[in-house]
Amino acid sequence: MNTGSNEFSSVTNALAIDGWCVVPDLLSSAQTQALAAECRAMHEAQQLTPARVGAARTATPLRGDSTHWFQTGTRSAPQQVFTDRLDALRIALNRELMLGLVECESHYAVYPPGAGYTRHIDRLRDSDARVVSAVFYLNEGWQEADGGALRLYLDGGSHRDIYPHAGNLLLFLSAQFEHEVLPATRDRMSIACWMRQRMSGPVF
Repeated sequence: MNTGSNEFSSVTNALAIDGWCVVPDLLSSAQTQALAAECRAMHEAQQLTPARVGAARTATPLRGDSTHWFQTGTRSAPQQVFTDRLDALRIALNRELMLGLVECESHYAVYPPGAGYTRHIDRLRDSDARVVSAVFYLNEGWQEADGGALRLYLDGGSHRDIYPHAGNLLLFLSAQFEHEVLPATRDRMSIACWMRQRMSGPVF
């Protein structure tokens, strides 16, 4: 990892031009593996809960993952390492793109085989708080034949499939891109994150 002052310059450039990008090697392999081991252990211990959607946190058959939110003050050591790196990225995006991002929220997400998340957009109907969506992948040895891509819908009717390879971080503007998670043939682990601004008022 480049720890210089301009380490995220390619990220900010891509986000400004295209609205999305993939960031490789956000963490070291050992740091990524620690998160994966923790996520897997929590999943096997049934400490993740079925995901819900919207401001009302409604259960829905539209998504099939289970989650565990990172909580300030009770984060594990691996979670804190990840949170600190994401915060450094948030500060860089603010400095270069003037996005006004004030905080990040994150949770583990595990999709069992055959589960997905239908096409949707991350910005909630009654809130403009989410500005940048991020997904950090935790799956070692993932093959395209395993499925599980995040399908990002681009302008002009095209799309891009991003496979959940360990160590990659996908970033995209929350209000701009519809996306879906395609089913996989094995457990699919990630950390879903949103960089948030202060709400400017109701969005109708």
